[in-house]
Amino acid sequence: MALRCGIVGLPNVGKSTIFNALTASSVPAENYPFCTIDPHMGIVELPDPRLKKLAAIFKPEKVTPASVEFIDIAGLVRGASKGEGLGNQFLGQIRQVAAIVHVVRCFEDNNVTHVEGDVDPLRDAELIETELLLADIETLEKRQFKSEKAARSGDKKAKKENDFITRLLKHCNNGRRARTIETNDDEANILRTLHLLTSKPILYVANVDETEITHNRRGDMEQQLVDFAEKEGNLAIRLCGKLEQEIAVLPENEKPFFLEEYNLPEPGLHKLIHTGFRLLELETFFTGGPEEVRAWTIKKGTSAPEAAGEIHTDFQRGFIKAEVIRYDDLIRLGSEKAVKEAGLAKLQGKEYIVEDGDCIYFRFNV
Repeated sequence: MALRCGIVGLPNVGKSTIFNALTASSVPAENYPFCTIDPHMGIVELPDPRLKKLAAIFKPEKVTPASVEFIDIAGLVRGASKGEGLGNQFLGQIRQVAAIVHVVRCFEDNNVTHVEGDVDPLRDAELIETELLLADIETLEKRQFKSEKAARSGDKKAKKENDFITRLLKHCNNGRRARTIETNDDEANILRTLHLLTSKPILYVANVDETEITHNRRGDMEQQLVDFAEKEGNLAIRLCGKLEQEIAVLPENEKPFFLEEYNLPEPGLHKLIHTGFRLLELETFFTGGPEEVRAWTIKKGTSAPEAAGEIHTDFQRGFIKAEVIRYDDLIRLGSEKAVKEAGLAKLQGKEYIVEDGDCIYFRFNV
């Protein structure tokens, strides 16, 4: 399962700068609106120090980390839901992602123009959310028209769908996001088929200046954004896009010295990726052997057969057992053999729920 995140925000807030830092690319980042028109995509490895330790044990030919796909979507503007600034095209691109990374400018700079005339993180965050909500309302009105027609035929399933869509449309018309509505299992399934923009989780990124990073202080603008994210049930982090891009282009052996100089435990982009994982309730399991050590991404609560299916559908179809070794046991004892001799390798069946860090060998027969 690939984590696919769309980077959005108003023009000139630092989206492309952060995308460049994440993907080590050179997407233009200019001081004018709509510098980005076509979406840029990049695959980024999930930083996971556990892979290096597993590689030291298995000594594989290849190490394959989990990955995150980022899409740099052009700046949205007021009126995007009505087509302003090519809004319909950009909103369509957001529908394709699992999570939204919303970059909000939280610094003053007279040399960088702001499409709204001044810097106001709370207004900017609400503006984008409002445009997403208006687009969802239009989607729901069209779907309601179809569901009403189907419900009149007497179909019970269609009646349930129409009742839920009517309730959801009222919910959104009252200014509330689709992700905040309470649903039962059937309604949750209907909600997923709608691909609504406001049903997607959002990670807010406060793009701050270097001073706040180097002095480890939180400014008023950043605090406003954090409070807004918490109220919406989302997460917020801060980073300095300009600083992150400087770090990204450094040779690997020079990065630790740069981070130490700025009192940073790790690049802010690592925090962005890991927070995105947490927002989507994802976790990692590992497979290991002499050919490859690999990290796999799954949803929390995934069963052993479903996890096997991430590797290959045949693994899930012919699942027999999963031999599970906990990462901590493997690192502590130093080898698969030692873990097995200690009686800590467990054979698990179809009901087993995979946990983060599990090292698994799947037994299957097709």
